[in-house]
Amino acid sequence: MLRMTFYVSLNFVEKSFEYIQVIKLSDNRHMKSVVVIFCFVLCAYRSAAQLPAVSSGTISRLENFPSKFVDARNVDVWLPAGYNQGSKYAVIYMHDGQMLYDSTTTWNKTSWDVDDVLTQLLNERKIIDVIVVGVWNSTARHTEYFPQKPFESLSDEQKETIYTASRENGYSVFNGQSIQSDNYLKFLVQELKPVIDATYSTHTDQKNTFVAGSSMGGLISMYAICEYPEVFGGAACLSTHWPGIFTIEGNPIPEAFTTYLQNKLPDPKNHKIYFDYGDQTLDALYPTIQVKVDAVMRDRGYTKKNWITKYYPGEDHSERAWRKRLDVPMLFLLKK
Repeated sequence: MLRMTFYVSLNFVEKSFEYIQVIKLSDNRHMKSVVVIFCFVLCAYRSAAQLPAVSSGTISRLENFPSKFVDARNVDVWLPAGYNQGSKYAVIYMHDGQMLYDSTTTWNKTSWDVDDVLTQLLNERKIIDVIVVGVWNSTARHTEYFPQKPFESLSDEQKETIYTASRENGYSVFNGQSIQSDNYLKFLVQELKPVIDATYSTHTDQKNTFVAGSSMGGLISMYAICEYPEVFGGAACLSTHWPGIFTIEGNPIPEAFTTYLQNKLPDPKNHKIYFDYGDQTLDALYPTIQVKVDAVMRDRGYTKKNWITKYYPGEDHSERAWRKRLDVPMLFLLKK
């Protein structure tokens, strides 16, 4: 059974800690080793149970939302102050949902503060009424967010290059998992969206349905609007992770992405797409690829009316950076 939890903004002081501590005890006869384990499962449960605090509005959680396509996950829906069933709201589906609202509940203690950004824009009457559907990521994040059809266009040898890629710390990117972004999008479109539209007072049409994310979340947002142009009217792709892995040297996937876009970009007459990038940390990989993507956008008829690419010199790959500029894509997609 799907559980729904409602939460009104409060300040949290409790934090979860994950650690293993070995304590050695001694008595007059011998040494004893006592292992005290704070179970990762228990801590994950406590973290998942803690709802994010928001400065304005309300969080409604769809807990462990089930799917036949991907693993179950929490979905945190932000409803603005004054939300009521008598009005209709546009919907933004945002990936990495546990990172959107409250830094005290995130793994790196930073967040997008989406509620703050949208509340200010709403109070200034700059954007249409909107709710945010924050879809949590899972342990299969990279495989769920990696655009599948461009990957499948590669040769077997090229696919192996991608699948065997490592992170800077030497750990595998994919951990033996297969790319499953087509199933992730089926989950969003076929399973989650109908429940959102049935539960909340939403505009259900393409014109009022948007998708947004950063890094790999930027990639899957791009892929979503291309695969489901009849569902999504706009996409915000911040710090889009065009390399797919963590190097551009000998990497065939950026070219596969631009070829895919050349063939699959939706009609610019009724779609809006936003890209941006910095040039520090992981974002340093993006400028040369984004230039090629921008050339495709122009070739496919996109203009400043329906497409923006913004460059932010000196900005890095972090929630802090995305929070600073989130108002730009939100105003572009949702402007009254």
